[in-house]
Amino acid sequence: MAFSWESYRRPMICLAPMAGVTDASYRQLIKKLAPETIVYTEFLSTDAIHYGAKKTMKELEFDKEDEHPFIVQVFGKEPEHFLSAAKVIEEMGADGIDINMGCPAAKVVSSCHGSSLMKNADLAKRLVEATTKEVSIPVSVKTRLGWDSIDDLIPFCKGLIDAGAQALAIHGRTYEGKFGGEADWDPIYELKENISVPVIGNGDINCAQDALDKIGNLDGVMVGRGTFGNPWLMKDIADALIHGKPPGEPTVKTISFKEKIPFIIEHCELAVKVKGQKRGMLEMRRHLASYVKGIDGASELRSRLVRVESVEEVESILCA
Repeated sequence: MAFSWESYRRPMICLAPMAGVTDASYRQLIKKLAPETIVYTEFLSTDAIHYGAKKTMKELEFDKEDEHPFIVQVFGKEPEHFLSAAKVIEEMGADGIDINMGCPAAKVVSSCHGSSLMKNADLAKRLVEATTKEVSIPVSVKTRLGWDSIDDLIPFCKGLIDAGAQALAIHGRTYEGKFGGEADWDPIYELKENISVPVIGNGDINCAQDALDKIGNLDGVMVGRGTFGNPWLMKDIADALIHGKPPGEPTVKTISFKEKIPFIIEHCELAVKVKGQKRGMLEMRRHLASYVKGIDGASELRSRLVRVESVEEVESILCA
């Protein structure tokens, strides 16, 4: 059955798209722990997809057995490139397309991508229209509360829906808020009361209790940075939100570091399989630093792990 935001099981649990993090290895790892998770790619350039850039086309690949529902997140500013990229993404078998209108990175915003689209509602709508024009898979948007205030959130989102967006994921900070302070979910609840499509909340979910406390009237939650070093978080959230299990001590604290090692090694092996030895291990270094955070001897381990070049090196360090 084709994926649909409208009919998919509630509440929805989504792994936030994160540059340099949510590659196929991480997505597969998360799906192994919490099969209920809707996974997203790292955000990919529609320009690069339009021109068939080799690196980006490689990043579109996914495990057709284990990664569904699989959403490709894209960014850009040229409607024609969104249209052609959408065709490619649908042909590759993705379940949906998500447009990034929330990334606050200076390089992204200065190129009129990401969060900058919140200042150009007309272009934002045209991008949604172009993406939905010739594909049958659903198109969604991930954005923020606004540029510097929440005043335009509801009209901006209504415009996106009129243009064809079938779901929205909202990060509870404005562009100017970046990732500082506490995420504000109240405007997201108000948005849900004023629109008809599914709304997913994002921001500051670090344990299952956070998800229970924040979901309110929303259709789901999206979790990003809270999974760093703790992919087990998605299982805890699924147990609480979907299976009704009272949240107790987080899994990451109830299993020993020794029990985590085989899982960490598997993550390394997947990374090498997906991105090759050099790049796979390079990108694993940030994950390895997160995995050892808070354990005895973490500082010394971290200083060694951020220089590893092979899975065997990781094994020798962690199993010593």
